[in-house]
Amino acid sequence: MLIKRRGDIRSSEITPQSLYMNRRKFLIGTAAAGTALLAAHPMAGWFEPRPALAAGTQLGNLAKSAYSTSEATTPRALVTSYNNFYEFGSNKSDPSKNAGKFQTSPWSVSVEGGVTRPRTFTMDEILKLAPLEERVYRHRCVEGWSIVVPWIGYSFNALVKLVQPTSKARYVAFQSYYDPKQMPLARSTGLDFPYVEGLRLDEAMHPLALLCVGMYGESLPNQDGAPVRMVIPWKYGFKSVKSLVRIRFVADQPSTTWNVANPGEYGFYANVNPKVDDPRYSQATELRLGGSLLGKKINTLIFNGYDQVASLYTGMDLHKYF
Repeated sequence: MLIKRRGDIRSSEITPQSLYMNRRKFLIGTAAAGTALLAAHPMAGWFEPRPALAAGTQLGNLAKSAYSTSEATTPRALVTSYNNFYEFGSNKSDPSKNAGKFQTSPWSVSVEGGVTRPRTFTMDEILKLAPLEERVYRHRCVEGWSIVVPWIGYSFNALVKLVQPTSKARYVAFQSYYDPKQMPLARSTGLDFPYVEGLRLDEAMHPLALLCVGMYGESLPNQDGAPVRMVIPWKYGFKSVKSLVRIRFVADQPSTTWNVANPGEYGFYANVNPKVDDPRYSQATELRLGGSLLGKKINTLIFNGYDQVASLYTGMDLHKYF
């Protein structure tokens, strides 16, 4: 497999700045940063103060998103006990065993780089940026297993519109929280930390890209990326960065943890593609986890079945840019 290098994408392949800049019409006038920006939102009357989330907090009165699949969800106990979060260990059961004392309050997310309104969001501010909704998404992991999860959050583009990327911003770089004292098992995984990921700006602006604060009607458990994470349903699971603390808007394709660790296996794009096998695993089929760990095997769909994103990759060789 070949790997996309910086600068390889022609400018014609990037969504024109004007297309997404026009989406900022929800801002009124030239309101100042901070609370004035929030007040300028046409849905400002919807916002109500919410306390910072603690693990297991119920998130009620959620709108049901039109982006949801109608498929049966994977049991919560399985999703929260069989997952990847390498900061807490490399075995699937390690995160649920080792993340219980992870401190997620207070929490903030810094937004930096090529934006006209850089700022640091508290967790309470993140909860107020847009109405929360439940989105039932399919997910496919490189190893061959898949799940269906009812996430809670809103489109990441709500945050993007607020900070206003400059014309030079072509990519978004994400960084997870890392504390070797709270996450001592991370050293044994062979990865470099903090965990970093990235998207093209037009990918990040797609409404399916979710800024996520909960699942199964509650705030996120520690082992699933508390208190805030990304969820990118048309890409393999490792693209959905957990415990988010830093977002940077940049001109060049950013480094990503797994692409640096093993570029022959983990490409920057990581779009679900049944025709491009991992060196160790076939991607043609997947094992949908069910009530027991062993579920049914089904055919893998291009973009994980999310055809809405296909136009983002028009003209690209998806074997080369895997």
